[in-house]
Amino acid sequence: MMKKNTAKKITGIICGALVTVLVLALLQRLVMPKYMSDVLEGGMIAEYYDERKDHDVVFIGDCEVYENFSPKVLWEKYGINSYIRGSAEQLVWQSYYLCEETLKYEKPKAIVFNVLAMEFNEPQKEEYNRMTLDNMKWSTSKIKSIKASMTGKEHFIEYVFPILRFHSRITELENADFYYFFDKPDVTHNGYYMRVDVKPAENIPEPRDLSNYQFGENAYHYLDMMRELCEKEGVELILIKAPSLYPYWYPQWDDQMKEYADKYGLKYYNFLEDIDEIGLDFSLDTYDSGLHLNLSGAEKLSDYFGNILQNECGISSRKDDGTLSREWEKKIKAYNREIELQYSRMRKGEDVK
Repeated sequence: MMKKNTAKKITGIICGALVTVLVLALLQRLVMPKYMSDVLEGGMIAEYYDERKDHDVVFIGDCEVYENFSPKVLWEKYGINSYIRGSAEQLVWQSYYLCEETLKYEKPKAIVFNVLAMEFNEPQKEEYNRMTLDNMKWSTSKIKSIKASMTGKEHFIEYVFPILRFHSRITELENADFYYFFDKPDVTHNGYYMRVDVKPAENIPEPRDLSNYQFGENAYHYLDMMRELCEKEGVELILIKAPSLYPYWYPQWDDQMKEYADKYGLKYYNFLEDIDEIGLDFSLDTYDSGLHLNLSGAEKLSDYFGNILQNECGISSRKDDGTLSREWEKKIKAYNREIELQYSRMRKGEDVK
């Protein structure tokens, strides 16, 4: 009899603990930001995990990749299957660990890294860290990325249990927190964040003089790690600088990247030098005064880079892959629907996003 009572107590304790864990998990899911009503960039990292991991090219970096390149164009014009693993203000070490994680899932022919992030040598802001880190799947790559990214005011335990960080949102919940509780639609097209609206580049701020133009040791350390990892895995690392007019890309920074690429035999493309050849018109091809390209600009740049990837980097067309072609037929339909939706919103005087 005593054994039965003891067993019942243990079973009750276990069931109670499981219910508590379940309730806390559901509550945590509820209070975590959904990034669907305002800052859409916070949900981008998660979208990669639902993709078939069979890409020829994977872009890694900040807004200068996810707003400036269209994988749809790379496929449609060159048969290159690509994906953009971008996030807002993605720091070099975050890019490295995303690269490390990506190469555990697949082995693309090339990793493309945008070098603007080299300007940052230390952790910056928690809100940007969260946009990259929270939606990574748990792995050693995520753990190391969190530790490398945390500012002095952040705590690792709050990444393990985000409810400790976001519990105060319980009094600030919005309809989106309930509507997107179980599932969220993709906000990108293979990682590309589309904008069709136009805001010409005017009154670009003059560059300020810096006391030191040298990139930091920490930034170089993680760039070295990315290069060495790609070498080990037989993946070409391609360095690029997107043709965004602002933030300013200093000649001293460019010289360092050219020197680095020459030293290690890497390809480096500064598209700021090719604006005319690309055909960019910053009175038409940007939606935010030259910081990022809009749809027309991104498609021009992607066409230009696709030619480079095919003819200079040896990435051949896969249009003869029937399964992949059928997947892209669906993706292109979704891409075109998004274009129509955004233009419809513009005609109604609504926000595009």
